[in-house]
Amino acid sequence: MTRISTRSEIEPFHAMDVLAEATKRKRAGHPVISMAVGQPAHGAPRAVVDAAREALLKERIAYTDALGRAELRDRIAQHYQMHYGIRLDPRRVAVTTGSSAGFNLAFLTLFNVGDRVAITRPGYPAYRNILIALGLEAVEIPVGPATDYTLSPDLLEDAASRHGDIAGVLLASPANPTGTVTGPKALTELIHYCDANNITFLSDEIYHGLTHAGEETTALAISDRVLVINSFSKYYCMTGWRIGWMVLPEAAIRPLERVAQSLYISAPELSQIAACAAFDATEELEEVRKGYVSNRDLLMKRLPEIGFEIASPMHGAFYAYVDAGRFTNDTMQFCKTMLSQIDVAATPGQDFDPVEGHRTIRFSYAGAFAEMEEALDRMAAWLA
Repeated sequence: MTRISTRSEIEPFHAMDVLAEATKRKRAGHPVISMAVGQPAHGAPRAVVDAAREALLKERIAYTDALGRAELRDRIAQHYQMHYGIRLDPRRVAVTTGSSAGFNLAFLTLFNVGDRVAITRPGYPAYRNILIALGLEAVEIPVGPATDYTLSPDLLEDAASRHGDIAGVLLASPANPTGTVTGPKALTELIHYCDANNITFLSDEIYHGLTHAGEETTALAISDRVLVINSFSKYYCMTGWRIGWMVLPEAAIRPLERVAQSLYISAPELSQIAACAAFDATEELEEVRKGYVSNRDLLMKRLPEIGFEIASPMHGAFYAYVDAGRFTNDTMQFCKTMLSQIDVAATPGQDFDPVEGHRTIRFSYAGAFAEMEEALDRMAAWLA
């Protein structure tokens, strides 16, 4: 008999299930256009590929220190100096196997079983699923137009009164799926509230560099007691390289290193070597970003014309979160039917909002402009 743990009884990551079905159809010869996952159409920058190629020819790829190669940690610290004007000790940088490993390490290092961690609803589903799998309680706080689609001290106070003490807060800016950018004033108020109430603040900044409206602010500009998670996957177009980083509070460096040593040994050294070169590819990456802006403008115009109401601000990242209530009250089935009938893949809102997501859909506009146009034309004809 095979015993299965109760901790594995979490919701599937529906975006990944959609991607798997889309990939299956594409291999069978269907002309699938995927708007389901945050996967940049552009490959890794040329400098990154060249650095990896050179490393494969010249270097012995091996384990590294658990927190990463010194060269990459130094480059990340330099990035904070150049981009944000923040002097950062490279000792506080931890290189991870993508941001996903960063969430695992952060939750295991900072919280005990049963602790409550506040997140937004709608929000990135892996937050909820990882927290539950690790024996933590995900306190989902609904956000919308009345709350500027972000968290505030008042919302945290209310959540604590209803659920009990909050041990941590995890906030993304820009956010997935809403595109919300939490401005410096709101972010400062939130972090100061957490400091005053012994709440650990985690900042998901993996969409930094992809802010289209509002002011992009790193939590490190406000406090050195926060934990920041970032990744090379989005702005740097390196999803499959599985490489990310964290900036840690001083007190968390050694505890997190101990956990990382046993869970991951280290992030892949080839990806670490290549990632150093990503910081030299700004010109190429800014051209990619301009493409996202063109895609965003196209979706903002065409989706409402088709009948999808834009449900949240598209200020950052590369997603349109829409209300599909004109067409369905079950977007899970709607997305399955859309994929099977017109070969357009999108993610049902239940991934991001298990309470009200049955009316919403997330479209990723990280693909090529021509693909966006074709997908929109197919949807317009299908729904006419």
